[in-house]
Amino acid sequence: MKKFNKSIRKISILVLVFVVAMGCDLDVSNPNAPTDEDVLNSAEGIEAYTVGMQGYFAGSVYDNIVLNTGVTTREVAINTTFTSLIELEEGGTALPPENSRVNSIWIGLMRLINMNDQILNNAPGVINVDADLSGIIALSSVYKAMALGYAVQSFEQSPLSAGNNAEFASREEVLTTALNLLDNAQQQISSTPPSDNFNNSIMLSGFDLQNTIYALQARYNLFAGNYQEAIDAANQVDVSATSVFSYDGSTSRNPLFDGVASGDEGQEYAPRDNFGTSLFQSGDQRLDFYLNSVDESSTPNGLPIDELVGFATTPDADIPVYLPGEMALIKAEAYVRLGAAQYPNAVVEINNVRTKTAAEDPFGVGAELPPYSGPVTEEALLEEIFYQRSAELYLSGMRFEDMRRLNRPVPSDDPPLTAPRNRVYYPYPTQERQNNPNTPANPAI
Repeated sequence: MKKFNKSIRKISILVLVFVVAMGCDLDVSNPNAPTDEDVLNSAEGIEAYTVGMQGYFAGSVYDNIVLNTGVTTREVAINTTFTSLIELEEGGTALPPENSRVNSIWIGLMRLINMNDQILNNAPGVINVDADLSGIIALSSVYKAMALGYAVQSFEQSPLSAGNNAEFASREEVLTTALNLLDNAQQQISSTPPSDNFNNSIMLSGFDLQNTIYALQARYNLFAGNYQEAIDAANQVDVSATSVFSYDGSTSRNPLFDGVASGDEGQEYAPRDNFGTSLFQSGDQRLDFYLNSVDESSTPNGLPIDELVGFATTPDADIPVYLPGEMALIKAEAYVRLGAAQYPNAVVEINNVRTKTAAEDPFGVGAELPPYSGPVTEEALLEEIFYQRSAELYLSGMRFEDMRRLNRPVPSDDPPLTAPRNRVYYPYPTQERQNNPNTPANPAI
């Protein structure tokens, strides 16, 4: 992660970012320390706050989304006997709204939305360099879009902005807002290209703003059912480029390494065999990319597990914001949804992922499978796309959404551990319901 060490004051502002994000009392005893007004009403403060917002997502939000939904979708098994994890793995009606793992997803995303609202509301009044401002507005718009997108990947509805008694919006409204934010981000950087100061000192290293905008436009247009728009956006992505969440291994650490792959005693999650799906296809080289086979290893519930490698090999390993293969699979699914005349195009995109070698992928993710030879029907193609997404995008936080969209079996109200998934959506946290009378009813499962 980029470090700000130009002045002690800037470092102290960056530390205060997390106090603001947590909604804590900002009345500190040191008269020389920055206040919340320093953070939100000065250029230096907004810049540091924008840096801190990115670090907050990469280090404190992303892992809760990926690992906890990964338990629900059987990508990972629990590796301890904490009650919160047992409830999450059992799912169904055994998952109460008080569950701390589900709550951590909600709280992190709501805080991220709030942080970006603060940036978007305050930056125009204090950032005097247009090329700095365009980058900050674009980047904050992208992160708020991601927060909204992840929110409706886990919950039926979400507020569009955090705050007291926030109104909840439907899934359609949330996705529309996310896409509008991405459109705004594109307009910002197209009209005023971001400055060197923004690129080198504000946006964290490895993050490709332009290609991330296109990739998220493709993703959320697919989720929203805007299929031609999803194809058009995916075609804009440079699939030879990469965009990552970066870590330095000390002040910021890869959360997948810490949560799954470090081998430390008490590690809470472990990857299930074969990507956690019965659809596993023999010879898929992505198995060796993501997993190391472990003989006779199992979790407290007796589930067979492997060791995680892939993007979790070291505490400073980068994690992709999106994978190039996702773009081909977005196009494949969109073509299927557009009707039988487009099925041949869907097969082409499926094969772009199936036959891809590790050398052809900028992250080294290659299946090296033979071309698709199954039935060219809607049902068969969507099942193949689900498998390809399960393998290509393993442990990226996408599968919970994919299972609903791609017609995977709906769980019973008390599913066994072998069921493909154990929830359709999560319940809203009890704390949210107690504080916000607008909280909708919880889904049945």
